[in-house]
Amino acid sequence: MKRIILLLFLTISGLSLAQSNYENGMRKAFELWSADKTEEAENLFERIAKAEKDNWLPHYYIAQINSLKSWGVTDEAVLKAQLDKAQEHLDIAMGLSENNPELMVIQAQVLTNWIAFDGMTYGMKYSAKISELYNKAQAIAPNNPRVAFGKVEWDMGSAKYFGQDTAPFCKKMEATLTLFENFEARSEFHPSWGEQRAKQAITECK
Repeated sequence: MKRIILLLFLTISGLSLAQSNYENGMRKAFELWSADKTEEAENLFERIAKAEKDNWLPHYYIAQINSLKSWGVTDEAVLKAQLDKAQEHLDIAMGLSENNPELMVIQAQVLTNWIAFDGMTYGMKYSAKISELYNKAQAIAPNNPRVAFGKVEWDMGSAKYFGQDTAPFCKKMEATLTLFENFEARSEFHPSWGEQRAKQAITECK
């Protein structure tokens, strides 16, 4: 009986230590990212991903970082390296968490990175796929604010490109603020970003 209790104690202690290491690592990665130490944050997320083989979240943030730092990049070799890395980690994350709307949003953004770099080359290739991703994500999670905002932002960009009125999309964008206000992330490490970006977009609309 004592041996069983000891084994249980050691097992629980080991799980608690692993969980503590994961939580501390994730918090440190977010601190680095907030301090504009993006490369250090990315490296730490990679180390966490190697240790947490069944967890999609570190892969999600590696993909997001590489998407974010690709906006405005004019060197195609640099862009390709970053977006290929983002795609690699997205593929892993999607294998760990199927039909995940948060991952669909980042996938849509990675494809939008390509269009932003060269609309003539990648617009026809990826536009329909991006719309499909947002529609699918919205069908799964209609109250997810990142899904709602991402879809409106994409639809508005398409309307601008084709010279259509964007006013209706501004109203839809304002409606996403309620979703942000009511949204509760599943944990402190799950995606919760986007509200400030939505507010900025609404200001630009006005």
